[in-house]
Formats: sequence, C-alpha cells, structure tokens
Amino acid sequence: MPPETNQFRGAKVLITGGLGFIGSNLAIRLVEQGAHVTLVDAMIPEFGGNLFNIEPIRDRVTVNFGDICDRHAMNWLVRGQDYVFHLAGQVSHVMSLTDPFPDLEWNIKGTAVVMEAVRRSAPQAKVIFSGTRGQYGPAVQLPVTEEAPTNPKGIYEVSNLTAEKIIQVYNDVHNIHSVLLRLTNIYGPRSQMKHSQFGVVNWFVRLALDDETIDLFGDGQIKRDFLYIDDCIDALLMCATCDAARGQVLNVGIDQPSTFRELAETLIQVADSGRWRFAPFSAERKAQEPGDFYSDISKIKRIVGWQPKTSMVEGLRETLKFYREHREQYWQSPPKPRLRLAS
Repeated sequence: MPPETNQFRGAKVLITGGLGFIGSNLAIRLVEQGAHVTLVDAMIPEFGGNLFNIEPIRDRVTVNFGDICDRHAMNWLVRGQDYVFHLAGQVSHVMSLTDPFPDLEWNIKGTAVVMEAVRRSAPQAKVIFSGTRGQYGPAVQLPVTEEAPTNPKGIYEVSNLTAEKIIQVYNDVHNIHSVLLRLTNIYGPRSQMKHSQFGVVNWFVRLALDDETIDLFGDGQIKRDFLYIDDCIDALLMCATCDAARGQVLNVGIDQPSTFRELAETLIQVADSGRWRFAPFSAERKAQEPGDFYSDISKIKRIVGWQPKTSMVEGLRETLKFYREHREQYWQSPPKPRLRLAS
C-alpha cells in the first residue's frame, strides 16, 4: 500500500531534477501529503524540465533553477532536508552515444556533489536514487533480478551504475541512509513529448494522438515492462519510508511484460487513432538493442511491500487524457519561468 499521508506531513524534501517527468509527479504527491518541497532543476534544453509540470502546486513549492554540480548551491539546498530524492541527470541512451560528457558531468560528478553535500550539511537525510534497468545491459536470464551481472552498453547506463556505486559508498562508509532503485520504462503525464530520445511509450502516445504511424522494429515481439508513473511514485515514497530498504538495490518494474506490438495495438485501440507498421532495424539500433528485458520485482515486494497496480489500458487512458488536455504545453517549447524564486 502507498504510504499514509501523515508519513510526510511536515517533512522537508529536496528533489533534484524536480521539474522533470518523475520529479514533478513526485512533488505533487508530496505536497498533497503535507511535505515542504524544494525543487532544483537546471532546465537544460531537451531534458524535460517544464514549469507547467508543477502547475497544480506552483505556489506551494520552492523552486531553484540551479546545477547539481554547483557545490556551494547544493550545500545550501540540502541543509535541513529530511529526504533527498536524487532524480537529476542526463537520461538519454542515444544522446550519451554521441556526447558522453553530459553523463560524466551530471550523472557522476553531480551525484558526488549531492552526496558530499548531504554528508556535510544534512547527514540525517535519507537519499533515494533513481537509476535505470539499463545498468544491467542485455539480460542473462529473465526476469532480471538485482543479483544479475551488470554489463551496460552505453555511457548513460555506465554513468548511472557509477552514480549508484558512489551513493552506496556514502551509505556504507559515511552512514548516509540511501536506497538505490533501478527503474524500468516509465510512462505517463508530465513527460517531455518533443523528441523520441527517451520515453518510448510517451513518444508512441504522441504519434497516436497526432494520428501518425508507430514504427515497430524487427517483428515487434521484443518484451519490456512498462510501468505507469503513479506506481513509480508509490515505489519512491514507500522506499523512502522503509528502514529495511536502506542500502538495498531494488528493481522498480512490473511483473507483466508486454511486447512492443502489444503496446502499440493497445495504445491505438485506446486512443482510437494512429497506426503501426514493421520497420527494419538500422545498423546502429540493431547493435544497441538488448533484446527482451523485464524486471524481477520480488525483492521490493518482500522488503518494501510495493507492487504495481495500474494496468496498461488504464495507464494509457490516463496518459492520453492528460496530453489531450495539455497538448500545447508539451508539443511546443515550455513557457518561460513566471514565478518568484526563493533562496
């Protein structure tokens, strides 16, 4: 079950990457539960930061437009926080293959800066880190457990694995309470919709809403576990309040994998628009494709008591509804900041 409202009432929470997809959904839930929430986001073009994401809570959060690599800023921002959800970073596998330096800067250096700031200024804070299932690389055995070997195939995934190891050191050596999550393919409201370099399900949603064609590579039978954002937020909150999760690496996925063809057919049926077709792999995509992947979530079920509850049909319906209502905020560049910043 999701955490009770009073577990976060009055708590001070910092979310890095707080104006992005997962960060903004997390912020809304925390504010609803009575937390005092501070968001830090560098608003890097193409990364998904969007002030409209926090429209329902805009007057009830503190926003700092800053860089997690700024040591002085992070020392100030983490001070007095009870929880730090570290979600900021470069999150595109494709981008990392053409320019590895943002991954090294934000995913590795940025994580070290955040953790050192916590050690110095908020050693009592609990840190929850959102890594990626890509840290495993191609699956050796399905479903993939947390004990599976890690053989990532891109700089993005390597940098996330490195960030996880850095946080583990701070947990083990510096006694900073940390939880290390490896997230699967998350979809839902408030994701960026301007390009296809990350967020495959949401990109399919855009194509369906625009009544365009969804390309399925190969035979469309590659399997993934697609998790709705509300279930992901439940996992983040439950892991934050579970003492037994401290120091643990936990998969956050869904135990009902689907093929890309099943995803496309379900989406088109729910949207009542769009179409799909088979498309050949490019040489680059074929070399990068890890094949079937879906997570074993028995560990997080056992330790934390979390499990997903949203069906694909329900999740897609809610996602389509959101973007139909707010298309202009996501299909185009987001508006310039209009709120007063707090120090």
